[in-house]
Amino acid sequence: MQTTDISAVVTGAASGLGAATAAALAAGGARVVGLDLDVSNAPEVEGVTYVQTDVTDEEQVRAAVAVAAEQGPLRVAVNCAGIGPSARILGRKGTHDLALYAKVVQVNLVGTFTVLTLAAEAMAATEPLEDGQRGVVVNTASIAAYDGQIGQAAYASSKGGVVGLTLPAARDLAQHGIRVNTIAPGVVETPMLATVSDEFRAGLAAGVPFPQRLGRPEEYAQLVEFIVAHDYLNGETIRMDGALRMAPR
Repeated sequence: MQTTDISAVVTGAASGLGAATAAALAAGGARVVGLDLDVSNAPEVEGVTYVQTDVTDEEQVRAAVAVAAEQGPLRVAVNCAGIGPSARILGRKGTHDLALYAKVVQVNLVGTFTVLTLAAEAMAATEPLEDGQRGVVVNTASIAAYDGQIGQAAYASSKGGVVGLTLPAARDLAQHGIRVNTIAPGVVETPMLATVSDEFRAGLAAGVPFPQRLGRPEEYAQLVEFIVAHDYLNGETIRMDGALRMAPR
């Protein structure tokens, strides 16, 4: 699928993976609507329009998808929005906050499902392309879905749900000509890592077999572009991690 003369929605578009993806799709000719909870500091990128959106709010997501559909046939949706707080099931201060666990799952998994569903609805209403294709959804999981560390019970659960969603979603939407794939990044240079020390970041990079560095948001965006362009890639979760397998801590 080509990205010229289409519209796309990207969540988490104000920073990190989402910002890089929105910029890449816009550079490829798409009219991008970037969704984020706070768009006040979003980068100014030609071809990207930002809409303040809570991905857990159905009506807000539906409104943002409508904005994208008005700009041209909606063909691409990329789910990058997510949160990753850390807490042990049994910690020094007691049990894992159950409300926090529910919030992580609500944002990372239910939010992904909400955007996928409402974007697919708009895609299904478009005219089909070659082979009956109408669109592609790219979700973001994490290698924590497979190698969840101590303190990642909520995060790993939510991302494992995204991985589990991928194949049945692809099968559900096949009749509408919509592909669904997921990227599971490893340690990537994003705002989530901006608050930690250089020493800690260096330690993370040293654990990656090759290349021995943190991943870059632009590399995630490049993989999104590949998935969009590769019409036979469907129902897959692709690890982007430099062959990293996370230790327990």
